[in-house]
Amino acid sequence: MASMRDIKRRKGSIQSTQQITKAMKLVSTVKLQRAKGRAECAKPYFDAVYQTITSVLSKASGIEHPYLDGNDSDRVGIIVLTSNRGLAGGYNSNIVRMVRDAGFDPTKTDIYNIGKKGRDGLNRGGFNIVQDYSDAIEAPTYPEAMSIGTKVLSDYTEGRIGAVYLAYTRFKNTVVHQPTLLKLLPVEELATEQSELVSSTEPAEDNDEMNGAVMNFEPNEDEALDLIVPKYIHSLIYGAMIEAVASENGARMQAMDSATSNAEDMINKLSLQYNRARQGTITQELTEIIAGANAIS
Repeated sequence: MASMRDIKRRKGSIQSTQQITKAMKLVSTVKLQRAKGRAECAKPYFDAVYQTITSVLSKASGIEHPYLDGNDSDRVGIIVLTSNRGLAGGYNSNIVRMVRDAGFDPTKTDIYNIGKKGRDGLNRGGFNIVQDYSDAIEAPTYPEAMSIGTKVLSDYTEGRIGAVYLAYTRFKNTVVHQPTLLKLLPVEELATEQSELVSSTEPAEDNDEMNGAVMNFEPNEDEALDLIVPKYIHSLIYGAMIEAVASENGARMQAMDSATSNAEDMINKLSLQYNRARQGTITQELTEIIAGANAIS
């Protein structure tokens, strides 16, 4: 059995750790409220952008454009969003595992990384990190999302990569965060493949009327797609960054809450062990005193 000194030292160490986890939980809670507000305010816009673009492209049959037809490259580009810090439960590992298990060949996959934890995990998996934008996840802004999207679009149009995916954590609510792999380019048939990711905001009969309409482009198809597809890419990247920040803080809040509860349980157990050890020491001392008194008498 451990001595009273060892139990007391361990109990003090756990209490110090508990104070840290409590503080981190409070900080994450405050950050979560801000990030959650941004995510909830921005979500309708980015969902509408997604729906609009997929609706337009579903009616753009017969149009030849690099954003629709793809290219001959067999390489895949993935924009991966994780965090720069740990202690967030399975938030970072879930994204890394999702990318690893998606069936991509690491030797033919280029990672456009946002977040140090994802970079480290995918590096160990043999993936090629072509760009690192880890600082952008600290305080996401639309210009930073545009910079990332412009680089990815440039590599795609120049034939360095033949497809573009976005890997991030979708924020549903405070306790539910869903790792999501979204295909961005080429954008054909996206409305059919990924319609479950975006909730419809229009009545079904209105959608049916729109689906039967003919899409006319002004001034022409190429110029219109050159304008709207980059806007679509930039918007989805920025929306994903906002949701990723909210998910990270939600995951960290839950992890720190669990750690605080576990520390409380350990402190209670150690307190019980300390009291038992103390009682045993007192009993032993009393026994020795009584035995000595009996020997003298």
